[in-house]
Amino acid sequence: MNFPWLLRMAWRDSRRNRSRLLLFMSSIVLGIAALVAINSFGDNLQQQIDTEAKKLLGADLELESPEPFSPEIRQFFDSLGAEASEEVRFASMVLFPKNGGSRLVQVRALGGRYPYYGEIETAPAGASRSFQVQQTALADQTLLLQYNARPGDSIKVGNTTFLIQGSVLKVPGQAGFSTTVAPPVFIPLSQLEATGLLQKGSRIERKLYLRFDESQNFSSLYATTIKPRLEKAELRHDTADERQQEIGDAYSDLTGFLNLVAFVALLLGCIGVASSVHIYIKDKVISVAILRCLGVSGRQALAIYLIQISLMGLIGAVLGTLLGMAVLYGLPGLFADFLPVEVAVTPSLRAIVQGVLVGLVVSVLFALLPLLGIRRVSPLTALRASFEADGGDKLRYGVFTLILLFIWAFSWLQLQDPLRALVFTGGVLLALLVLAGIAQGMIWAVRRFFPTGWAYIWRQSLANLYRPNNQTLVLVITIGLGTALISTLFFVQHSLLEKVALTGSDNQPNMVVFDIQDDQVEAVATLTRQQGLPVLQQVPVVTMRLEGIGDRSVEQIKQDTTSGIRRWVLNREYRVTYRDSLIDSETLLEGRWRGSVASPRDSVFISLSQNLAEDMKVGLGDKISFNVQGAIMDTWVGSIREVDWQRVQTNFLVVFPAGVLERAPQFHVLITRVDSVQQAAAYQRAVVQRYPNVSLIDLNLILQTIDDILGRVSFVIRFMAFFSIITGLVVLIGSVIISKYQRIQESVLLRTLGASRRQILSINTLEYFFLGSLAALTGMLIALLSSWALAYFSFDTPFSPPLWPILIAYVSITGLTILIGLSNSRAVVNKPPLEILRTEV
Repeated sequence: MNFPWLLRMAWRDSRRNRSRLLLFMSSIVLGIAALVAINSFGDNLQQQIDTEAKKLLGADLELESPEPFSPEIRQFFDSLGAEASEEVRFASMVLFPKNGGSRLVQVRALGGRYPYYGEIETAPAGASRSFQVQQTALADQTLLLQYNARPGDSIKVGNTTFLIQGSVLKVPGQAGFSTTVAPPVFIPLSQLEATGLLQKGSRIERKLYLRFDESQNFSSLYATTIKPRLEKAELRHDTADERQQEIGDAYSDLTGFLNLVAFVALLLGCIGVASSVHIYIKDKVISVAILRCLGVSGRQALAIYLIQISLMGLIGAVLGTLLGMAVLYGLPGLFADFLPVEVAVTPSLRAIVQGVLVGLVVSVLFALLPLLGIRRVSPLTALRASFEADGGDKLRYGVFTLILLFIWAFSWLQLQDPLRALVFTGGVLLALLVLAGIAQGMIWAVRRFFPTGWAYIWRQSLANLYRPNNQTLVLVITIGLGTALISTLFFVQHSLLEKVALTGSDNQPNMVVFDIQDDQVEAVATLTRQQGLPVLQQVPVVTMRLEGIGDRSVEQIKQDTTSGIRRWVLNREYRVTYRDSLIDSETLLEGRWRGSVASPRDSVFISLSQNLAEDMKVGLGDKISFNVQGAIMDTWVGSIREVDWQRVQTNFLVVFPAGVLERAPQFHVLITRVDSVQQAAAYQRAVVQRYPNVSLIDLNLILQTIDDILGRVSFVIRFMAFFSIITGLVVLIGSVIISKYQRIQESVLLRTLGASRRQILSINTLEYFFLGSLAALTGMLIALLSSWALAYFSFDTPFSPPLWPILIAYVSITGLTILIGLSNSRAVVNKPPLEILRTEV
């Protein structure tokens, strides 16, 4: 084919239609903008993580253990010339003497020069390097603001009062929202013993941070010497490279997910392109037929209009890329609370190239569906009113296949998993088919059950839903899918919050008191009652470790790679209780509960939770041996329970019968309920002042925290999903404007037959009311079904959607659709019929 001639013809033909072609282009701009912004941000984030790999860990190597590190391990690293810093962290209550405020925090007792890379940012600056010298502390900035405290005030941790030397602004490798539940308070490791918080049963996490001389080849030393020694000692450990990989993978998953949300917006735009091109090409049929009469082949005619659409797609992709680079500069602030590093924003060449190519490819692919019909336009069409239909074209199936393959390939690129990409592609296809099916069902129903007895205005508006070049299908798909995305996010967030809110409803417990020692049990219970609070549960807890299963020890099981027993079962420290009955959050599935052991010679039959029995690969009657703080105890599986872990109860993986563990070293947990914030604060203050080692969890505070975190996450996702709604509106505006010429002809005929401007506006109002209602209700239906599925299968919670957001969304989307439709209709009806008739002539 003569490409220069085809290019000239495409240019000449576009001169009268450039405004309409620009509408095709505008449909994909927002989708491309979202893709380019997220891809560039992801590249910038990964580059920053790579650059600050050691700052994310703060050291070359980190060891973690619930027990003190052995002298052998310390000597091993001393022999390698490593510098060490130690940290002990645990949850505990703190008290602000100035105002009596108390709060559960994460105490981090730090000794040594950690962090070796980066720093704990404080105000005033440098406080992190000097607080260990004296009896001073660093407290999270948000914590200080919450209790109206500042550097120079005091904070009581356990039995010791510390001077607050500075507020903590940022900790290496720690995202902002991760400190919401338990904000950090740093104290010197040398002062930890004086606090009296290291009590029996306390859940303590110990870390050893190591820095090696730069002259040493750490990677080689780690692989050949350090890693084998740590694996033999069964110590959890992390290197800077491993932490970099873990964080990079996690945020790569996030940006991949957000890219898919943006890609949905782009697909909606492409559906708009296909619909607009379909209407555009129908107006060009006579022009194509004339070209065919002049000797132009079907392939050449197709190439002319394909060139037009390709150029518009390219321009749209470039404009979308430029808009995406502008959006990029706002993303660091949007994601600030979720990131462990500060991201320096620079446009990514890879993201720019990908954005332009994706925009061009998808616009051409979707435009090809209606464009293929040009090949089948007969020259005789120029001489007769009708033209040949383009149905039955086998190339259409090929284009459909290419579109699905492209969607799958793109999602694979983002998710790095072909199976998950296939699920995403199938989900998008299913949603589109449902939306298209409902739209086609609406068209069929109106035709089949047309209300011939209704008033003329209502009949005409309903007829517009299935007239030639109607907008029903494209608007239901684009507006409906955008509505479904945002509504699903809202419903899921609401379900999660409702699930947590159940803990604070009716008479459910909402305050947990733990780390109560044996000699404090009665006193804490008495104090609770004196505060006017009920003692709902008081449970002993004994810590132990697994010694063996059946006739094999834990060591033998670990060496057997075919055992199928999960690693966490073998390594964890078990916290168990003993009682003579089951509680209401437990349901017996197998066996028989034996609530007591009468004689020391009797066999001990324990009860396991269902998930533990499955991961431990044991059943009724199997032997399990425990190391109860130095004493080996053989037990047998007597029953298996299903545990409702969502209930605010003292639920346990393992429950012993009464008469076995009463003399074992133990601590206690007490559960109560408070009815107000003031009552909770007074109770916490009373407990912390008298028993500094005892900690409390206010579940109402947890609920508020979860609400805040979910709100932030939801806002980020909605921000991306909002591109879908805006794209749907752009498609709606484009569809309305493109159909303007046909609307003019219809209005002329109606005006000529005597219809008034008011009647025509009423017809258009009702038509767009039906379209907006159908799109909104369809989107809501999909959102309700998908949210129910997520609630039932993923979150295991009842689904009860709120009614007012559904009503607001319905009214908003329907109203916006009507306003956009009428804005175009007024321009049509304001022109006199004679002027339009003369123009047509």
